[in-house]
Amino acid sequence: MEQNTAGKLYLCATPIGNLEDITIRVLNTLKEVDLIAAEDTRHSIKLLNHYGIKTPMTSYHEFNKVEKARYLVEKLKEGVNIALITDAGTPGISDPGEELVKQCREAGVELTSLPGPVACVTALTISARETRRFCFEAFLPTDKKERKHILDELKDETRTIIIYEAPHRLIRTLIELKEVFGGDRELTICKELTKKHENAYMSSFDDALSYYEDNEPRGEYVLVIKGKTFEEIEREKQQEFDAMTVEEHLNMYISQGIAKKDAIKMVAKDRGVSKRDIYNMTLNQQD
Repeated sequence: MEQNTAGKLYLCATPIGNLEDITIRVLNTLKEVDLIAAEDTRHSIKLLNHYGIKTPMTSYHEFNKVEKARYLVEKLKEGVNIALITDAGTPGISDPGEELVKQCREAGVELTSLPGPVACVTALTISARETRRFCFEAFLPTDKKERKHILDELKDETRTIIIYEAPHRLIRTLIELKEVFGGDRELTICKELTKKHENAYMSSFDDALSYYEDNEPRGEYVLVIKGKTFEEIEREKQQEFDAMTVEEHLNMYISQGIAKKDAIKMVAKDRGVSKRDIYNMTLNQQD
């Protein structure tokens, strides 16, 4: 462990299921630090006992994250080395560790992250969905207005989308997502990651909802949703253009402050015809 006047914060990734999914570096760090800040000490004691780690723990969770972070930062300033662990996975990813990191940065306290398991990446790699480009939404917000805003944003998302969900909310969330993406949109539903009964269920929203009507959701879920293709976006745009008259299409651009000459070019491109065709169709339109 580094010998500094001030302490150092170590963000330690812990198993998301299988207790063997932990690095030697994390185990050594948990043994050597002065204090472990854990999201749920009752949960984390099982991990520590499994590896014979006797380091003292303190709770750091969603409901005390601001005040407790101030306390931990003061301890770090005093020279105490602290490891932060979450219930499962990498601290700071969809958990209160984000607040502690911010306060450490603001206070000039040294910190580092010890990489390891994270559920979103684990699910993505076994999903058989596109992995080059993806976005992570974690748990959708419970606030209705914020939730609607995010779902509206995701409607035309072309990257693979990753969402976490609890079993008691899974069906409701699948219904909401079906309304956004359509019943035939493909997704992979992952659960029990790294455990004995790990499962990655490739489906569509229609089929998934039909399945869970007869099978009660159990365990924590990661939804890996296929993004909308660029071809689908272009096709939908074309359908919108086709539903307009040429005059309505032209006025759409002119109302945005675009000069008529340039608007004619844009309409022609949208509709796959020549500029002259659009010009002739709008000869009697007043400038």
